[in-house]
Amino acid sequence: MSEWVIGHVVKVNYWTARLFSLILHAPVDPFIAGQFTKLGMDINGEKIQRAYSYVNAPRNKHLEFYLVTVPDGTLSLPLHLLTVGDSLLVSKKASGFFVLDEIPHCNNLWMLATGTALGPYLSMLEQGEGLERFQKIILVHATRSAKDLSYLPLMLKLQQRYGGKLQVQTVVSREKVPGSLSGRVPTLIANGALEAAVDLRLDAEKSHVMLCGNPNMVRDTQKMLKDTHGMRKHFKHKPGHITSENYW
Repeated sequence: MSEWVIGHVVKVNYWTARLFSLILHAPVDPFIAGQFTKLGMDINGEKIQRAYSYVNAPRNKHLEFYLVTVPDGTLSLPLHLLTVGDSLLVSKKASGFFVLDEIPHCNNLWMLATGTALGPYLSMLEQGEGLERFQKIILVHATRSAKDLSYLPLMLKLQQRYGGKLQVQTVVSREKVPGSLSGRVPTLIANGALEAAVDLRLDAEKSHVMLCGNPNMVRDTQKMLKDTHGMRKHFKHKPGHITSENYW
């Protein structure tokens, strides 16, 4: 059973009509960058809960979550209506193994995300621990439109902070945007467009790919990397080249 604590909203960022970020204060246990927790609310006498990844670095007392409002969503709609000072439930203990300690040795780390699944990578990069062993880090954020690139200013700030070690690449599927690639992530890998854009080869010998986002993207990209790049899913007992987490 989850142990719940009370969280209080200290800020809400409304990025678009559907995308928003909640910033909370809550007495949660220490967590590892990349992990998720649960947010909950009592709705019509029933406790409704969903898992959400931390966006903030573990050392930051402001707990941040990047959310999308789902039409007729049982929890996302009430969360979207929260304002400063409102309270909600937060699971005290975080969970998940989508963390840097689980990544095997490699030269180049590829962080690929769609939509709100960008959160875990921002937490890792903000924290900055465990990244020194990689020569290059490629952060890819794929969205439908340019307005959905909510955290682009932070991504560019992080890119500047890490110098040539971190490279940011955006992907927008439904419109042409200067500096962004257009299309689906698996297609852009298959046709070489992503490698060309970042001027780095994606190969099994030197690379590890982290996939976080839409289950269709995760599934299709894993299959494509297996079929065309000779990469396989990573397990502790059988090291591989792909670590993934689905966002539903």
